[in-house]
Amino acid sequence: MKAALKGLKVLDFTQMMTGPFATMMLGDSGADVLKVEQPDGDPFRHSGETTLGGDGAFFLGVNRNKRSVVLDLKTEEGKAAALALAAQADVLIENFRPGLTDKAGLGYEELHKINPRLVYCSISGFGRTGPDRNRPALDMVIQAVSGVMQVTGTEESGPLKTGFPFSDLVTALIATIGILVALQARERMGEGQRVDLSMLDASIFSQVPRDVYFDLTGITPGRMGNQHWDIVPNNTYTTSDGRDIMIITINDKFWQILCDALGASELKTHPEFATKAARLANREQVDARLSEIFATRDLASWEQALSASGAIYGTVRTWPEVFSDEHVVNTLLKTLHHPKGGAFKVINNPLQFSGTPTQILRAPPMLGEHNAQVLTEAGVAWPPLDQ
Repeated sequence: MKAALKGLKVLDFTQMMTGPFATMMLGDSGADVLKVEQPDGDPFRHSGETTLGGDGAFFLGVNRNKRSVVLDLKTEEGKAAALALAAQADVLIENFRPGLTDKAGLGYEELHKINPRLVYCSISGFGRTGPDRNRPALDMVIQAVSGVMQVTGTEESGPLKTGFPFSDLVTALIATIGILVALQARERMGEGQRVDLSMLDASIFSQVPRDVYFDLTGITPGRMGNQHWDIVPNNTYTTSDGRDIMIITINDKFWQILCDALGASELKTHPEFATKAARLANREQVDARLSEIFATRDLASWEQALSASGAIYGTVRTWPEVFSDEHVVNTLLKTLHHPKGGAFKVINNPLQFSGTPTQILRAPPMLGEHNAQVLTEAGVAWPPLDQ
């Protein structure tokens, strides 16, 4: 089967979540990812209470399709091996604190001299320059500093983090795009370059288009929970059996569709509800009336009515419901096998390519599993992926 990035050599010096997620994306499309770990291993191997075969569940979630090599960069032997691998790589990605790779002799300028075609991606928390460059950064810290937490939650709850590692993942996705752009530029110009990205910048960038709103008004968007500043209704409502449904009516047409689905056609012409402007002016009354209506029937009944009408809605599903859904089971879940811990499932790459589909061919590697394969007696080599 064809792979879009087959033959691409990626030297992965990253750890924890952000960098490993980016290199996993490259590996899913066929890139040969060598994960370089310190003797103690990626800290994610030991993170969390849930483990399988000695590796943490978080590590297993973002490190498939890679080979693991242990190098002690504090030793001359380890540095020499890293340089030898970098000379053969197409991409190097690192998320050390700024300046550490330079001290280790693995900075961009030095590696560019020995491998001008190398695409060198640096991911940091606060950027490589500026007063905060050496501050430690984790996802929730960046969510706080970037303003993401300021607009998440409700006025009653105060600022909240998102329910998933937003800053980690959005940074990884933008980094992957940056690497692919740099590789395309290399095809045209014949030379690699540095791709530099901070979690802070990526998280601030992700807040478009609210940036323009803030610039024009000077007003910080409010914390509105499940509501929307310009759409009413745009909220969750509880059914008689205690389930929640997300309802959105983007214009008057969908308001009328919703009213028919609810068996409340009189609301279509109600002066406080009939138009978008009226609904915005009477947000609390709209929410109160819809809450009363949804509380009269159970989830199954409402799903049937809403689906038949063409209303915009979505059940707030539980995780057991999501991961037992037929589409998810057949399309998005893949079973892997840990050498010491048995089977476990991961989420497949969601990108669907007609000619070069993504594949999961390797389970996350054991620490140093491929040392003998890569660090041969004849010197450090980069053996073919199929060995």
